[in-house]
Amino acid sequence: MSLMRIAILGFGREGQSVLKFLQNRGLTRTGTRTDVDELWILDKNPSIKTPPVLKKQLGPGYLKNLKRFDLIFRSPGIPYSLKELVKARSAGVKMQSATKLFFSAVGGSASGGEQIRGLTLRQAQGIKVIGITGTKGKGTTSTLLRDILQRAGKDVYLAGNIGESPLEILPRLSASSQRKSAIVILELSSFQLQDLKISPKYAVILEVFPDHQDAHLNLREYYEAKANIARYQTRGDKIFYFAHDAKSEAIAKKSGGKKIAVNTEKFKSFGPADLKLPGAHNFRNVVMAATVAQNLGIPQSVIKEAVKNFPGTEHRLEFVGNLAGVAFYNDSASTNPQTAAAAILAFPRQSKILIAGGQDKGLDYKPLANALKHSNTSLVILFGENQKKIAGAIQGAAPVESVGTLEEAVRFAKERAHIGSVVIFSPGAASFDMFKNYADRGQEFKKILEALR
Repeated sequence: MSLMRIAILGFGREGQSVLKFLQNRGLTRTGTRTDVDELWILDKNPSIKTPPVLKKQLGPGYLKNLKRFDLIFRSPGIPYSLKELVKARSAGVKMQSATKLFFSAVGGSASGGEQIRGLTLRQAQGIKVIGITGTKGKGTTSTLLRDILQRAGKDVYLAGNIGESPLEILPRLSASSQRKSAIVILELSSFQLQDLKISPKYAVILEVFPDHQDAHLNLREYYEAKANIARYQTRGDKIFYFAHDAKSEAIAKKSGGKKIAVNTEKFKSFGPADLKLPGAHNFRNVVMAATVAQNLGIPQSVIKEAVKNFPGTEHRLEFVGNLAGVAFYNDSASTNPQTAAAAILAFPRQSKILIAGGQDKGLDYKPLANALKHSNTSLVILFGENQKKIAGAIQGAAPVESVGTLEEAVRFAKERAHIGSVVIFSPGAASFDMFKNYADRGQEFKKILEALR
């Protein structure tokens, strides 16, 4: 049997997990052996650290000559529709990912995709996989559902777009004495779902609205990628969706499984006052997590206790502290105008200052302008690459000031805020113009505040 030439495209968290997965199965060259597949690392970062024994193609030319590979493991950060990848697929190059490998191992609905020489994975039957997607709210919903199930004594794992790569938890699933009753919660982005031809037995669709137009060809492609979480479900599977959200419902209709509508207005087990998290959007996501848990047989008392004690997740309307009588919130995970609008609306009574701006994703900022008009927002402070675009979109909705850096924005907000008001750092844009990612941006915001104390 001829050897394969394999490339790992993108050597971040998922790319590294793929390498570990392949090496643990003896399928890649790690020394002087020549009876195993040839493995390359491809990454646009010319200085990224890679194992010295592996071949590599780094820097600006990392996408050159992809047609020479038999198999490419694409990391989620590499757009599926890149012309270089399109040409490679047309030439017969097979595409794989950490997410597809995981589903091949634990099972799901429909086909797991291409067969890989030597990668015959033992099916871990009986494991419940809950896939959660949506434009925003995935992290909050996934983390709370994990907390509820843990409180109920379940053997539960959280992976995917949040936390660990799904491949990292496979050894623990295999070793667990409760393996057949384990529950895996996967937070799934559009980039992880785009080339997936298998759906989880339990699917959750949160609110869906325009995003990632800097990485998808168009809005249709983005919505179609999200729909893969439902597209391959069959009878006996379940899908949960928001009854109030047209896109959520439209995606759910593509499922062949049981469709469970979640209506937050009819939900009576607890109310917004029982949560530590502010905002109607957070309440909706909490209700979704509670509904899924209830469907899994978790007692209401356990669910409510977990909800009441849930502090939220970092960088998502995270309360950082008070400074001179002003409350500061870190919502750095906000990377589109809808989430920035939701952050503003989460504080209907308080006077507030919004800090926003970053790298543009080709999105319309009218939703933010509409939210600002009657929001009691005294000032919007803009910084970053797309500050002029945002300023133009929200003109007349609230007073606007522009600054050069995040530190200048925070200092200016502190000077202008008055006792009892709220400062919300909800960028509504990507972070890559100034930071590594949204988490790096949020950490910097908290460091600046700490220094001002």
